[in-house]
Amino acid sequence: MSTSAGFLFCYVGYFVKKNGHVNGIEEPLLSDDAKETQDMDNVTPYSHAGVFSILTFSWVGSLVAAGYKKTLDLEDVPQLDIRNSVAGAFPSFRDKLEDDYGANAINSLTTFKLAKSLVMSASKEILFTAFLALLGTVASYVGPYLIDDFVQYLDGQRQNQGYVLVSAFFFAKIVECLSKRQLYFRFQQIGLRIRSLLVAMIYNKVLTLSCQSKQGQSSGEIINLMTVDAERIGVFSWYMHDLWMVALQVSLALLILYKSLGIASFATLVTTIVVMLANVPLGSLQEKFQNKLMESKDIRMKATSEILRNMRILKLQGWEMKFLSKITELRKTEEGWLKSFVYTSAMTSFVFWAAPTFISVVTFGTCMFLGIPLEAGKILSALATFRILQEVIFSLPDTISMIAQTKVSLDRISSFLRLDDLPSDVVEKLPQGSSNTAIEVIDGNFSWDLSSPNPTLQNINFKVFLGMRVAVCGAIGSGKSSLLSCVLGEVPKISGNLMVCGTKAYVAQSPWIQSGTIEHNILFGKHMDRERYEKVLEACSLKKDLEIFSFGDQTIIGERGINLSGGQKQRIQIARALYQDADIYLFDDPFSAVDAHTGSHLFKECLLGHLCSKTVVYVTHQVEFLPAADLILVMKDGRITQSGKYIDLLKSGTDFMELVGAHKKALSTLYSLDGATTPNEISTLKQEENVSGTHDFKEKEASKDVQNEETHNKSEPQGQLVQEEEREKGKVGFSVYWNYITTAYGGAMVPFILLAQILFQALQIGSNYWMAWATPISTHEQARVEEMTLIGVYVGFAIGSSFCVLVRAMLLVTTGYKTATILFNKMHFCIFRAPMSFFDSTPSGRVLSRASTDQSAVDTIIPYQMASLAFSMIQLLGIITVMSQVAWQVFVVFIPVIAVGIWYQQYYLPAARELARLIGICKAPVIQHLAETISGTSTIRSYDQQSRFRETNMKLTDGYSRPKFSVSGAIEWLRFRLDMLSAITFAFSLLVLISIPPGIIDPGIAGLVVTYGLNLNTIQAWVMWNLCYIENKIISVERMLQYTCIPNEPPLVVEEDRPNPSWPSYGEVDIQDLQVRYAPHLPLVLRGITCKFGGGLKTGIVGRTGSGKSTLIQTLFRIVEPTCGQIMIDNINISSIGLHDLRSKLNEQIWEALDKCQLGDEVRKKEGKLDSTVTENGENWSMGQRQLVCLGRVLLKKSKVLVLDEATASVDTATDNLIQQTLRKHFSNSTVITIAHRITSVVDSDMVLLLSQGLIEEYDTPTTLLENKSSSFAQLVAEYTMRSNTNFEKL
Repeated sequence: MSTSAGFLFCYVGYFVKKNGHVNGIEEPLLSDDAKETQDMDNVTPYSHAGVFSILTFSWVGSLVAAGYKKTLDLEDVPQLDIRNSVAGAFPSFRDKLEDDYGANAINSLTTFKLAKSLVMSASKEILFTAFLALLGTVASYVGPYLIDDFVQYLDGQRQNQGYVLVSAFFFAKIVECLSKRQLYFRFQQIGLRIRSLLVAMIYNKVLTLSCQSKQGQSSGEIINLMTVDAERIGVFSWYMHDLWMVALQVSLALLILYKSLGIASFATLVTTIVVMLANVPLGSLQEKFQNKLMESKDIRMKATSEILRNMRILKLQGWEMKFLSKITELRKTEEGWLKSFVYTSAMTSFVFWAAPTFISVVTFGTCMFLGIPLEAGKILSALATFRILQEVIFSLPDTISMIAQTKVSLDRISSFLRLDDLPSDVVEKLPQGSSNTAIEVIDGNFSWDLSSPNPTLQNINFKVFLGMRVAVCGAIGSGKSSLLSCVLGEVPKISGNLMVCGTKAYVAQSPWIQSGTIEHNILFGKHMDRERYEKVLEACSLKKDLEIFSFGDQTIIGERGINLSGGQKQRIQIARALYQDADIYLFDDPFSAVDAHTGSHLFKECLLGHLCSKTVVYVTHQVEFLPAADLILVMKDGRITQSGKYIDLLKSGTDFMELVGAHKKALSTLYSLDGATTPNEISTLKQEENVSGTHDFKEKEASKDVQNEETHNKSEPQGQLVQEEEREKGKVGFSVYWNYITTAYGGAMVPFILLAQILFQALQIGSNYWMAWATPISTHEQARVEEMTLIGVYVGFAIGSSFCVLVRAMLLVTTGYKTATILFNKMHFCIFRAPMSFFDSTPSGRVLSRASTDQSAVDTIIPYQMASLAFSMIQLLGIITVMSQVAWQVFVVFIPVIAVGIWYQQYYLPAARELARLIGICKAPVIQHLAETISGTSTIRSYDQQSRFRETNMKLTDGYSRPKFSVSGAIEWLRFRLDMLSAITFAFSLLVLISIPPGIIDPGIAGLVVTYGLNLNTIQAWVMWNLCYIENKIISVERMLQYTCIPNEPPLVVEEDRPNPSWPSYGEVDIQDLQVRYAPHLPLVLRGITCKFGGGLKTGIVGRTGSGKSTLIQTLFRIVEPTCGQIMIDNINISSIGLHDLRSKLNEQIWEALDKCQLGDEVRKKEGKLDSTVTENGENWSMGQRQLVCLGRVLLKKSKVLVLDEATASVDTATDNLIQQTLRKHFSNSTVITIAHRITSVVDSDMVLLLSQGLIEEYDTPTTLLENKSSSFAQLVAEYTMRSNTNFEKL
């Protein structure tokens, strides 16, 4: 063993020397900034620590000391060194993978190949941990081997061996301590690295997934792979040596037993094998239940993710509680598998806690049967061996369970990694500048679903030269967006050729905005060029918006741009595209989300100005933007039915004439109004407007904005909408533990669980005490009881202790399961009842991390860790009791040692606690970044930004790993010191025993003290470790309890103020001095609006983007509560009634509604009709079709007040005309409030409300407003009509 210890020191020294320098051939993937950070002094001291520092974990002492003095923040946590960062590990792992399995290795990665690659990536560390495990195991068996000798020495049969034996015991303990501390730390290192590699692989796969593969995997399922499966595989590093260690430990145990008990040890072997074989069916059941549990968790997380993304819609419709019921039902399915899993675990726990007692009964019974004499020393040696064997047998079910869980997780990840990537041969990319053709498609056939007999795009042929402007038009669902996706290479190719020359920039129809600042979204990875940046802001009409925001372009955008209007999000997208300075620009109908004035400005300044020399392909429903195109592609049913210039297309074909005719029909409504501008006046008005009209309008608007902004800046609070995640500081409050313990059955089960453990411990000690007292020290002495009595009493103790274990196990899993269920229900109820402001300011990653990672901890970790803490404390008290019976002098050392141990623990805990909280906080950005990437893969790929996003993911992953690495070092820092204290206590107790004169104490009982003393350091360290570990893990409960305290929305139903069932019967909406802000720290959005919408009248709401139109609607539904003022509907204050009474009611006329919103025929074509699948976020429908589905929901409701917020923005004019007719027909007696940028959608309203900067600028009938040529509404109409009749081609 001395030789082995020498090897330990040499090997540690070798590792220090080898790893102290970064391997020069490792390929760093971090950015320059990150590299600089890596080179800073803040890199973990572990990277340059010496041998002594590594052995004693002194390198982490400075961080523990800092945590004791102050609350640790992330900047206090050292950076990872290159060996342990994913940036250092992943390149070599990826290269090795490709060398072994080919360039396309990931797509063919089986579970076995993945497991092998992960093992090989850490092969040296794994071999070193195997050596440490071997050394620690051998050292742990020295004590049991020497106990018989020690008892014989105390009996006076051996002389002058006392100090030698004490030295051997002590040295073995020191070696065991050093090897195990290094072993466990390196286990965590390996696990951290493997987890990081898997996260990088999963993330990289997301960036290459084909759209069809992506539709089969929800974002919730992918997030689960990263948060649960990768984490679990990382944790498996703790168990990787267990199987061969079991064989080794059993072999060593049998050798010691053979020395003590002879051939009776073979009975031990047979019994051990039987017990282990009994675990096989339990293990297979656990694997099955674990698999099902993960599948059900995936389904729940998919639903949760989708619900969080669309919570605003659910609240507007009053459906949030129905969807909460759906989540609860999904959780019940999950709970069914969880229940099966935990009860199977309970049976496994019972079998293996009872197994050592069963083995000892069989072994001693065999000795009696064979006539082998049972002596105290031999029995105590056997009992000490059984105790070590108990740890082996007890850990085996955990190991088998973990193997099962890890295999499930490996299967799931490898299945995901094998999904089809986006085909690389869809687009032939020509070198930049090598051709004057930017885009060319020859006989192209493309399909989102290659298994479908009907291709999405058929017989596509067109050619776009450099610098051309190409317009794509057609009815909804005709394939316009798919055509752009085809050019991006997103749609799988069936046949034909597609060539693209140059870099691309893409503006999606549904804006994709990242969390972060506005500047960050516009730059999108490019370096700041202030001059170009300012020009882009000007071209995209963003300067005025930035003046409104308290922090300008440093304003933090919430998740999915939650704190921006639709038009602002779209203009930021356009700005992002312009700033990239690409060769080819693809615009997917970006002008529908903005008002007419802004749309014209964007078209002129961006497409015709900023991009005049670029190749631009733009999809549009605005016919007035078509004449400016060099080529127009008219689409219908996935085909290009016509192509050519505007004038040529007017002369031929019906499809294009249908679009133009619908547009002219919509305009005729404007011309029919008194005082409206007629086509004959257009040219004159255009000239006047160019000289003065628009200038006056802009000047008036600008002066008002400046005035409002000045007032606003003086009086209003300022702050970011999205705040940093709330983080508790200091010690975890007792209330958290108490809440957790008393959640299930009011804590009534806890005393019974503790009583069962106390009885179990008492019976265990009693049985060992009985055997030590009743058996003779040697064959020369007379036995105190008959052999049958000896075994009979021992069997009685065994049966009693086994029963206690069974009761304890069943009560524990029942209580843990019930607690997890209650906490889940409480947290989700509070989340679903939270006001919309909570979802606006809380990234979904924070909610998802609690619903997945924290919930998993509560389901399967925390109850057993809390129980383990209580059980180990009871064991420690039992050991102290036994030792004090014989050698009370041990308290001379034991009391100060305990005091020092407690001081160490209190010194360590502040740092560990804050590091654990930082782990929770650093995890959310990783999830958030993944979720954003999943939804924005098309945009990311179109800009060729995959490498930057991979780099960001690695930085975030390392950011999460930093506190985890420090935590693993800190816990071993504590355990090493506690182990040393325990070793000193044990050595002192041995010295006391050998110093007591012979005959004063019973050598057998003294041997029992040694038997328990051997376990002292393990149990004491286990108590301290459990205490610290549970404080770290209980933070999951703390985080969940945070979300059970979210302030609720007002009541869904107020019984004493329920309106009449027929309310609202008239539909009059009276708004009085309405002021609204989104959060107390944010400025007012609406600043004192007073107006009345007459019952049964149609009111159109117009205004610049960001003027407060949608905020007014949200206040009407009480999505946002008024800060001041009130809204009355039919003389009832809406703030006085329940939310569900306010929000609309639903009926079943689905087909009728679909026909009314022009979707009936489209749904009838689908094989499943109304049961047809809608993929996550409706990705298998066009944007226009999605809007029509939402409109269909409204048509199902016989509401007296109907609100439409840009409901037809993404549909063509013809469809819009039909829908407007439907609304006029079916809601003739309802109050209809319409927000629209398409003036024709509101111009036939009874009243028009024009908002500007949260104030009413104009409110009157359209006719009255149009008669006044200087009115802002007249200017908007003039702008729209002029735009509609402008030949942009000449500009």
